[in-house]
Amino acid sequence: MDSRTEIREFLTSRRARISPQQAGLPSYGTRRVPGLRRAEVAQLAGISVEYYSRLERGDLSGVSDSVLDALARALRLDDEERTHLEDLARAAGPARRRRRRPTPQQVRPTVQRLLDAMTDAPAFVMNGRGDVLATNALGRALYAPMIDAARGATPNHSRFIFLDPRSHQFWGDWERAANDTVALLHAQVGRDPYDKDLADLIGELSTRSDDFRARWARHDVRQHHIGTKPFHHPVVGDLHLTYESLDLTADNLTLVAYGTEPGSESEDKLRLLASWAGTLDAAPGHDDRSRLRPDPPASRSRPLDAF
Repeated sequence: MDSRTEIREFLTSRRARISPQQAGLPSYGTRRVPGLRRAEVAQLAGISVEYYSRLERGDLSGVSDSVLDALARALRLDDEERTHLEDLARAAGPARRRRRRPTPQQVRPTVQRLLDAMTDAPAFVMNGRGDVLATNALGRALYAPMIDAARGATPNHSRFIFLDPRSHQFWGDWERAANDTVALLHAQVGRDPYDKDLADLIGELSTRSDDFRARWARHDVRQHHIGTKPFHHPVVGDLHLTYESLDLTADNLTLVAYGTEPGSESEDKLRLLASWAGTLDAAPGHDDRSRLRPDPPASRSRPLDAF
C-alpha cells in the first residue's frame, strides 16, 4: 500500500463531502467536482494554497499538530477521522519505515484460558485485519457459518462478508456490517501501512468484490468498542447482541465479547445456542478447545446440516 495515495484520497474524499454553504463560504462559479476547492480548505485552515496542495498530494512529512488541528476543523473530521489523519502523518514521518511489532497469528494460552472462562458469552480474539484467531465454545457456535466458510483457514470477517453469499443471511444488517468492516480496514491501514498481509487482503477483495471496491473508495474510517449487532443464526434464528471490545495491548489484538439484554428473547436463544455448542464440544475427537472449527471435517456434516 502506498501511504501517499492513502493520504491523497482520504483528504480528497473529506473535502468532497463539504459544500461551501456548510463551511459558511460563498459559492460562485461552476464547480466541476463536488465539495470544497483546495483554496477554500486552505482558507479555512489558515494555511497557504501551495502548502495545502502539497499535503493533499500525499506529503504529510513534518506536519505540525497545529496544522493537523486546523485541517481537522476545516474538513470537519470526527474523532476517529482525526485519529486516522494523525496515523497517516505518523506513517509519513522520519520513522515511517520502522515496522510495527508483527501481529501474532496465535493467542497466548493465558488469553485462551480467559476466553474459555467466559462460558455465558460468545467471545473471540481478532487482529486489525479482522482475522479471528481464537474463540470460546459459544463464540465458535455463534460464528460457525464464518468458521465453516473458511474451510480450515483462518476465518476473516472481510472475506466472509464480501466473498461468501451466506454472509447476507448471517448478518442481520449486511450493509452495516459491510460498511463497518471496510471502515475498520481503512483505520488499520493508517496505523500499519506496511502490513503485507493487510495489503494482500485489500488487493484480493478489491479484485474479487465490486461491493468492497465501492466502499473502499469512500475512505470512511471507524472504530467500534461498544454497540449492538443483529445476527440470523442458522440454528437459533434472530439474535440481537450487545458487544464490548477490549484492546489486548501486549499482543496488538482485540478481544470482543457479546451479551444480551436480561429477559430478552435473544437471551433465551443464546442459552439454546450454548446447548448446541455443548453438543459440538462433546463430539468424539473434540479435545482441543482452542480450535476454531466446531468439528473435524468427517463429523461436522451432521451438526452443521442446518446450514
